[in-house]
Amino acid sequence: MYTIAIANHKGGVGKTATTHVLGTVLAATTGRRVLLVDMDPQSSLTGACGVTDAAGASMTEVLGGALAGTLPLRRAIRHLDEGLALAPADLSLSGAELGLVSRMGRENVLRRALADLDGAYDLALIDCPPSLGLLTINALSAAQAVLIPTQAQIVDLRGLRLFLDTLEQVRQEINPTLETLGILLTFFDRRLTHHRDAMDTLLRTGQPVLEVQIGRSVKVAEAATIGETVVTYDPENPQTQAYQELAKVVDGWLRERHA
Repeated sequence: MYTIAIANHKGGVGKTATTHVLGTVLAATTGRRVLLVDMDPQSSLTGACGVTDAAGASMTEVLGGALAGTLPLRRAIRHLDEGLALAPADLSLSGAELGLVSRMGRENVLRRALADLDGAYDLALIDCPPSLGLLTINALSAAQAVLIPTQAQIVDLRGLRLFLDTLEQVRQEINPTLETLGILLTFFDRRLTHHRDAMDTLLRTGQPVLEVQIGRSVKVAEAATIGETVVTYDPENPQTQAYQELAKVVDGWLRERHA
């Protein structure tokens, strides 16, 4: 199973929507068995998938805290659709993160949990919290690649540099084979000069910016409130096409690695 972390320590950049829609499109169009993993105590991905009863059977019980988790990952997983499943989160995950600080091998707890799935899924997409804490580090440790959503604004680019520095530390200390799948510009509007300038800055400095961008649309948020994605909620929406193009990029990356 390949694992991709959707990560950026800054909030509000579209990590959850990207994880949800990307997983849905990949499961529907490629035949891959996709597992969405919610590693954010805010559990936005879990709510967007329509799961409201995760307490007591979530990633909290899988990971544990100072002590090992008591629930195998396979028993926490919820079936969502054909080829698509969710490992849900709950607010209690924030307490688990505090407990992990004193745990031996704390950076690799998620990696071990995913390894127990025994090939039940082809791909895991991890929705990371907006922080550089142990939950995010666990995701980066478990992943073969990281996809980095970011808005095209100066304040976001400053935060992006910090996150890229963290990625380099993770490669040096924990996961030397971690790839950067790409930087995904979100809420992007090519008509805005500062958005174009931000993209040009990233390209000029050699950052791996993806050719596809996700624009701003209220339909993406509307879909999430009723447990759908924009792909099913508004198939003709421009962002539906953008996410489909993103899925092709990720599918191409997976095919290259499998070959």
